[in-house]
Amino acid sequence: MLPGGIKDDSVKITGLSGRSRNCDLYPFSVEFRVTNQETEPFTFTITFEFVSHSGEVLIGTKQTVPAVKSGQTVQRTVDMSDLPPQESTAVGVRIAKVRSVPADEAPAPAGPCPPSGIRITSDNGDAAMGLRVVGLHLETYSTRAYHLNGYPPLQLLDEDRKPVTRVKVLHGGGSIVTGFDDPPQPVTLKPGQSVSASLMWRNTVTVGTPVNLPYVRVNAKAGARPVMVMPELDLGTTGKLGVSPWKKDEVP
Repeated sequence: MLPGGIKDDSVKITGLSGRSRNCDLYPFSVEFRVTNQETEPFTFTITFEFVSHSGEVLIGTKQTVPAVKSGQTVQRTVDMSDLPPQESTAVGVRIAKVRSVPADEAPAPAGPCPPSGIRITSDNGDAAMGLRVVGLHLETYSTRAYHLNGYPPLQLLDEDRKPVTRVKVLHGGGSIVTGFDDPPQPVTLKPGQSVSASLMWRNTVTVGTPVNLPYVRVNAKAGARPVMVMPELDLGTTGKLGVSPWKKDEVP
């Protein structure tokens, strides 16, 4: 199995293109294929790592292949010709991680307004002293005012995208961290405005098996279309995840 629980033949590197230097191949692009073995369209996100002779990871890149139909195989190319000079000695590439979500729950890509009228994404997060914080971001494009009041409803999912109930979702920082306990306030968004919320946890490991959950299904509010983001929750053995309420972003 590849990381992410994807079968080996779902994502496969099929070729390298590059130039030779001292009889070594220095890849500048990678050809790969994605086969959707699910029963509905899926969007795949693949993390590639370019490595040196010694196996050291020099640089990584993520590639998203959207809306691959059930049973379909698509070919794609990762162009790494713009590698920084110090990284141009990469001699190999590997698939580090594969994640996949149902296409109708995939975060809307940057660009035109999504059909739902809102875009929900997660950021890369921040870590300090074992504390993890990942931001959830919602921007509205609807021509109507969009009303929010409270905490984003969440569902935690394992590598097989199955719901996990053994982790307690706390409103606010709770016993995880102080400073995240502001009460929710009603928010009204005009087109182009945005709000943010935070997921927070500690990756402490004591007794038991560490819990790692790649996916979180997020609803802007009850009844809204779900979006599946990939914050890669390394919860350790704490069994707790805190979530802050939606808060309107300040305009610079």
